Amino acid sequence: MKLPPEEPSFEPWHVVFVGALLNSWQPQFPAGGSRPGVLAVDGRGASGKSTLAAQIGRAMSGSVVVHTDDFAWHHAFFDWAELLREGVLKPAHAGQAVHFRPPAWDARRREGAIEVPAGCPLLVVEGSGAARKELMPWIDVVVWVQSDLERARTRGLVRDGDTAQTRVFWDEWMAEEIPFFARERSWERANTIVCGMPELDHDPGSEMVIAVT
Repeated sequence: MKLPPEEPSFEPWHVVFVGALLNSWQPQFPAGGSRPGVLAVDGRGASGKSTLAAQIGRAMSGSVVVHTDDFAWHHAFFDWAELLREGVLKPAHAGQAVHFRPPAWDARRREGAIEVPAGCPLLVVEGSGAARKELMPWIDVVVWVQSDLERARTRGLVRDGDTAQTRVFWDEWMAEEIPFFARERSWERANTIVCGMPELDHDPGSEMVIAVT
């Protein structure tokens, strides 16, 4: 796996059931249901974060997955932490229902809102930079999704449509992403390291591949 020099390889990997991993995180979540537990799924672009977040969300009934891309939409690749904190994390921590429209949604007349109902047991925040240092006071558990740099870019191009425009986008994205994570080092705050490009046989519906710790 090709990684930047500052990120260590977390091999060897092994297969675990998603339910067992959720149980291992429970002590980190608040007791009594006064607010949702908050889990950040962080990693590089096209590493497999969205797939993993959806898998975790399905494993716990009533969970809500929030995507940082919705805060970054027509805003900035990484300069959205205040929107996430003020619009979602703070009210969720207070046990309040969340109904938040980022400013760019109003400016561009995007429909809908980012919503987290009161009583939600688990809030999964998924996206590159979800576990950044300034958000850690509002996050209970961090998952880092490790991925090969070149394979992630190739996966992203296939997902987004490999055109000249998307290649420019990915060049711009990685020009910001690489130094961002070199500063943030989110993997150092991770409770669990997940392989985003696993080669071990496993059931993607009920299992995931994690680093041996």
